[in-house]
Amino acid sequence: MKLIAGLGNPDAIHVGTRHNVGFSAVEHLANNFGATFSKGKGKFLTAKITHRREPIILIKPMTYMNLSGHAVVAAMNFHKLVRNEVMIICDDLNIPLGTIRLRSKGSAGGQNGLKHIIESLGSDEFARLRIGIRPEDQALNSFSSFVLGKFSAEENNVIEKMIPVCGEAVLDFAINGIDHAMNHYNKVII
Repeated sequence: MKLIAGLGNPDAIHVGTRHNVGFSAVEHLANNFGATFSKGKGKFLTAKITHRREPIILIKPMTYMNLSGHAVVAAMNFHKLVRNEVMIICDDLNIPLGTIRLRSKGSAGGQNGLKHIIESLGSDEFARLRIGIRPEDQALNSFSSFVLGKFSAEENNVIEKMIPVCGEAVLDFAINGIDHAMNHYNKVII
């Protein structure tokens, strides 16, 4: 069994924001498998899918981004999972829009959701899929207002092409492991 946590903020005002692209990725997977999210045993929504006989639990933490670790740990404990069975999907301001980056471990890189998960688990050794949201030629005055802002129409076109590829990478991770997924999906998408 694998646990895939898509990070975001729970309020309706955050739907469609750059910071909620992790939610978009797990929602896409759930929709493709005809699954729906319901309340989990903790501060998260959950959906279950099966791919090639591998059960995959999708979660959306209902905490704010900077407290995501509480939901991830609760879901791991409920399903009796360990770190190498977990993947976190989140936005990354340090990666150009149109790029995804998978890693088996590493620092938070300034992403507050990852930072809290690392603190909560006491380790940085878990898979993560970072979705690039940084525009190429745009100076950013306020990082927080940028990540909490909505995608422009042009950016949204790129994201709509990236999300299905993220879903493929998650399924690859679930079946073949993080090294295989990194070898096949660490690339520029658009």
